[in-house]
Amino acid sequence: MTTETGADAKAGTGEQGLHRGLSQRHLSMIAIGGAIGVGLFLGSTVTIGLAGPAVIVTYLIGALIAMILAYALAEMAVVHPVAGSFGVYAEEYLSPWAGFAVRTTYGFIQIIAIGAEVTAVAIYFTFWFPDVPQWAWVSLFSVVAVSLTKEPVARFGEIQYWFSLIKVVAIVAFILVGAALIFGIGPLPAIGFGNLTAHGGFLPNGWRGVWLALTLAITSYMGVEVVAVTAGEAERPEVTIPRAMRTIVYRLIVFYVLAIAVIVTMLPWIKTGTGEVTGSPFVVAFARVGVPYAAGIMNLVVISAALSSANTNLYTTTRMLFSLSRGGYLPSALGYVTRAGVPLFALLTGAAGMLAAIALAIVRPRESFLIQYGTAVAGMFFVWIVILLTHLKFRRRLDPARLAGLPLRLPFHPLPTVAGIAGMLAISLATFYVDGLRYTIPAFLPFLAVVTLIYFSRRRGTAS
Repeated sequence: MTTETGADAKAGTGEQGLHRGLSQRHLSMIAIGGAIGVGLFLGSTVTIGLAGPAVIVTYLIGALIAMILAYALAEMAVVHPVAGSFGVYAEEYLSPWAGFAVRTTYGFIQIIAIGAEVTAVAIYFTFWFPDVPQWAWVSLFSVVAVSLTKEPVARFGEIQYWFSLIKVVAIVAFILVGAALIFGIGPLPAIGFGNLTAHGGFLPNGWRGVWLALTLAITSYMGVEVVAVTAGEAERPEVTIPRAMRTIVYRLIVFYVLAIAVIVTMLPWIKTGTGEVTGSPFVVAFARVGVPYAAGIMNLVVISAALSSANTNLYTTTRMLFSLSRGGYLPSALGYVTRAGVPLFALLTGAAGMLAAIALAIVRPRESFLIQYGTAVAGMFFVWIVILLTHLKFRRRLDPARLAGLPLRLPFHPLPTVAGIAGMLAISLATFYVDGLRYTIPAFLPFLAVVTLIYFSRRRGTAS
């Protein structure tokens, strides 16, 4: 017998004040806005350096894992369309601790990721203004991100739709222009495919490099879960969520794999895979092939992409803090909602990562991006593993008739879910061998211990 009534009851009481103003096109573009960001436009500098041209294979493997998670999450979101999303699902199907831990972790890492996104904007601006201090750009765009996210949800969805559309159009244009340069369509001579095998061959660092690159490549897909987080404010979630999830997954696979393939084909991988996060390889690619104005236009695009991702991360953080507050885990003030349906104090709390980004931009500007992004990586691995574990229990307890009626189902259950969990655990272990990520897991474990202590202390306090 199905047990969705517990989470449905939470939806009835804990979501009061939020507005269902997000359509399918909003959901799709918000998810794309969260996923297409610094992981692709900036982090690919590191992934290319680790895998060489074989980074194409790395992104294909990452896409497979992301598809498993997306389908699993879509199933649960259709049955339980609540703002707490996978936090509520984990509480319902695993344990109250799991629900608290995954929501707290997700909120924390999104706060850190917001800081990483606005830091990326500052890095991009050095392309035009190398002498302006990084903290100035971080401060400016932090204010912009908060201002955009405090809009009513329908207006926010519209803003993110157009921001994300810029990303999509730019990536398509990049792929088309890159393909034209590779095949010699136009006035410039054909680049050809020699760069895929030059400088050490297609696998210059072996299959080990392909796997190590997954530690950051997989983060490029981390954002597909945003569709489930928006479920509490989605119109007709039983229809819009599955469609949006299919759209985001397939678009990301095409965009990421083709875009990365174009980069490593256009230029020798040793030129774009420097390992130093000082600019986007997308901008470097156009700057080096000599297409007039293309590098500047692409830089403008990656700036809008980072700002869009910061907005999306701030949105999801706000909804997670709101969900924890309404669930009694955080102060009730974080559950306050304005007349426009915006959890205002949760929004301001979520903006704390931007203050940390400003401080890091002052004291350690060169390392600030990887410090923040690396900190968020381990927490996101934990979140994805918990989501997949939850899906195993969800399927076990779901009524067969309800399962048959789901508009989107993950086939061959439970093999894909188990494979996804194993893959995420293996990728987590690989972080110990990647510069800049070696301490992400050790740093996350004390945080998880503190979260656990907070949970049990509050539980004892409630019981007494």
